[in-house]
Amino acid sequence: MKPMPVVLPPRARVMSPRGWTAFLVALVLVCGVAPLLNLVVPQGSVFHMSDYAVALVGKIMCYAICALAMDLIWGYTGILSLGHGLFFALGGYAMGMYLMRQIGRDGNYKSDLPDFMVFLDWKTLPWHWTFSDSFIATCILIVAVPGIVAFIFGYFAFRSRIKGVYFSIITQALTFAAMLLFFRNETGFGGNNGFTDFKRILGIAIATPTMRMTLFVMTGLTLLGFFLFARWLVASKFGRVLQAIRDAESRVMFSGYNPIGFKLTIWTISAIMCGVAGALYVPQVGIINPGEMSPANSIEIAIWAAVGGRATLIGPIIGAFIVNGAKSWLTVAAPEYWLYFLGMLFIAVTLFLPNGVVGLAKKLMGKAS
Repeated sequence: MKPMPVVLPPRARVMSPRGWTAFLVALVLVCGVAPLLNLVVPQGSVFHMSDYAVALVGKIMCYAICALAMDLIWGYTGILSLGHGLFFALGGYAMGMYLMRQIGRDGNYKSDLPDFMVFLDWKTLPWHWTFSDSFIATCILIVAVPGIVAFIFGYFAFRSRIKGVYFSIITQALTFAAMLLFFRNETGFGGNNGFTDFKRILGIAIATPTMRMTLFVMTGLTLLGFFLFARWLVASKFGRVLQAIRDAESRVMFSGYNPIGFKLTIWTISAIMCGVAGALYVPQVGIINPGEMSPANSIEIAIWAAVGGRATLIGPIIGAFIVNGAKSWLTVAAPEYWLYFLGMLFIAVTLFLPNGVVGLAKKLMGKAS
């Protein structure tokens, strides 16, 4: 009797035709509709997109990239990080250093050094500012610094088989320690105030509508690009192994796979995505300080993923828009109740919507059909 041939499951599609249609619609909205409504439609028109709306949506898209990165490690690999705010801030600081150098002699002290260094009586730039005047070097650092920090930390953590709540606590301790370090003036990162008062990027004024819209479009394209990359990744053999690690890591090991390499790779990729998001965030918001490393910010990233729906990719993006949109409205309408709303939202999702908003939508659509 001939042995039965092994039939592998068919490779999953990156996206369905409906998904590709939605992707193209989002691309048109980011690259075509939004610039048209902001730059061409007059301000008095009901269809005009204000500069405030451009900045708000651009900021939320940066958060959505972080939520997407969280879904890759938490939703698909089962690793809950409570320290991804660190990687977001590292990318932001790399961009902030470049923007501070771009100020030149337009600062309050008319010096080649950033104003905070003149105030602290620094005479020369510290060594880690060496390549901060180069945009190309800055782009490399935006990727390299969060990636290297994540790789080193992840190597020792995964090699020691730290997992579950212990891993989450250690990641939160890491970002808290980094926050305390960046608060110190002698580190050369602006201390408590951080970096602000940015004026130019690539020699072009930031405060112009054209540059703001350029940053908006770049952020949207980056979000869409990362989403497409994440869809490809989870549909590949690598992605199936990640999901197997999430569901039964011991079985994966008995099958001949070494989970450490897979976990370390997706952990580093996720950190780099957050670093890029931080770099796009800083010129649009106009400030970066150690507060971005606070444990609360990292917890919020996990909340966005949970609210939208883990292991869906689109869910965390939707969750980031829902939570931050509500935050922008409530901090104006009822600022004293915002934190209560956030806490109740997370509790409600945990108890009644374990699959998030996307899971609820799929359930309702299934009943309707």
